[in-house]
Amino acid sequence: MRNHIEGWHRPLLVFAAAMGVLTLVSGVGLIVDDRVLVGSPIWHKPFKFSVSFVVYGLTLAWMYSLLTRGRRVGWWAGAVIVAASVTEMAVIVGQVVRGKRSHFNQETPFDSGLFAVMGATIVVLWLATLVMAVVLWRQPLADRATVWAIRTGSVVALAGLAIGFLMVQPTEAQLAGQITDTVGAHSVGVPDGGPHLPVTGWAATGGDLRIAHFVGMHALQVLPLLALALTFAARRYGWAAVPAVRKRLVLVAAAGYAGLVALTTWQALRGQALTSPDGVTLAAAAGLAVAVAAGAALALRGGSGARLEPGASASPAASAVEAAGR
Repeated sequence: MRNHIEGWHRPLLVFAAAMGVLTLVSGVGLIVDDRVLVGSPIWHKPFKFSVSFVVYGLTLAWMYSLLTRGRRVGWWAGAVIVAASVTEMAVIVGQVVRGKRSHFNQETPFDSGLFAVMGATIVVLWLATLVMAVVLWRQPLADRATVWAIRTGSVVALAGLAIGFLMVQPTEAQLAGQITDTVGAHSVGVPDGGPHLPVTGWAATGGDLRIAHFVGMHALQVLPLLALALTFAARRYGWAAVPAVRKRLVLVAAAGYAGLVALTTWQALRGQALTSPDGVTLAAAAGLAVAVAAGAALALRGGSGARLEPGASASPAASAVEAAGR
């Protein structure tokens, strides 16, 4: 195991491990603590955040291992991400212990100050992730599909993170002075804490910006995993053995994924629940699906007739995967 993680970003690995422990603690809290806050079990938020940070931390730690240029800048960007994330989680868990909401809370000067700290950490986290994305963009990796999966994944993830800034905008009721103990909201068109979808907690009767936020952030995992899947496919299928085909498929998937983030953001801003799309939303989703399918078909042109020679390796990435599996 030690050899497999050699060169990974150690602070990010430690942070991911700590978030794994917090996931277990929060899971126990969900079972033994019956308190409810804003319509959800009080330990639901730290549970979701810790799971997300486990995935986020491990992904960035691995991506750091790919750096051949700018490793020092990348290390410091990762360290800043860890510091900002730890600060945010400390506020979230601390507020859970106090029985208070962490996000948007303006009940007291202390609560307001904590939310201001969280706002600052989000800005720092976004900027540090931007620095890491710039460093990753400049890396000369051998497999072009992986290169573009990381590049486009980091850009879409930054856009997904930025959607969080929309949540801190005051709602109409807050601007009118009807609500004074909070500023900002996850939901659009309905108050936070109303009917919600199971597990995720997303609003079931109105828009919810957390959907696009979640989808966008995890482009950082989805697109590189697609590139990895294509690398495995290259060992069995001729079309996947063509580097240009894999690259084109990744780019099509990235464009489609960005379109999905835009679509879910648009749907939420119109106050529309994920599970209750209107005809316009369905038409847009259908158009996006058709465009992605057409793009994939075009990407596959020229790759269907290709074949690997017996015993040949499809790409440097495929060789690495094969070596890891031995």
